[in-house]
Amino acid sequence: MHRKAPRLARILACAAVPVMLVVTGCSSDSGDKSGDTGAAQEKGGDKAAESAAPPAEKTPDVEPAKFAKLPDACRSVPAKTVGELVPSAKVKGGTAGRSTDTMSRSNCSWNGLDDNGVEGSQYRWLDVSYLRYDSEQALAASGAQRAQDNFTKELSKAQSTPGAKKVKSAAAKGIGEQASTVTYQLRKTGEDFSYVTVVARTENVVITLTYNGTGYAGAQPPAVADLTAKALGAAKESVASVKAANK
Repeated sequence: MHRKAPRLARILACAAVPVMLVVTGCSSDSGDKSGDTGAAQEKGGDKAAESAAPPAEKTPDVEPAKFAKLPDACRSVPAKTVGELVPSAKVKGGTAGRSTDTMSRSNCSWNGLDDNGVEGSQYRWLDVSYLRYDSEQALAASGAQRAQDNFTKELSKAQSTPGAKKVKSAAAKGIGEQASTVTYQLRKTGEDFSYVTVVARTENVVITLTYNGTGYAGAQPPAVADLTAKALGAAKESVASVKAANK
């Protein structure tokens, strides 16, 4: 009995060793494979998320504004034209309007009373103004588009002049990309004035030219057709001055 007990203990000990080794080996392999599978799943998840995410929307580039500067408004209408429209202008070189940003807005006006003696006197007033618009990436709008919107506003403003009578509008061809005239009569200072306003757009610049007049001391007010013809000629020159200023 004493000999069999040690022998039995040795057999049991030897038999236990392979079991421990197998258990250890299986545990190690199991851990490595589990880790590899988790990493693979994580990478696969990242790729799936990337493919599922919608592509970022790119804001479309807007066309740059064509004209970068404005002409000197008081020189935009030739002196010869001013002499014809306002024969006795008080200030031949015009009176410039005040502006804190001459790159975006500019205007000039002329006025004068032409005394014809016993035939009465003729008063004339001419004004030309410029508004320039830059392209705005944030608004997704080009300078030309912004100018077109303002063209409509300026035209509407002329058409809704307070107190105006016999208001008529008409498209004008051959002046910039688009142009229209607005004619009307307006009574002020006890006299009937005839008015014509030409609103024109050339690319990203809007030009508003207003020409009006009346007769004093018994003289008849000027014919609207005559004022319109002269105003259209001056408007063409005003548009051309924008191109000349940007050469």
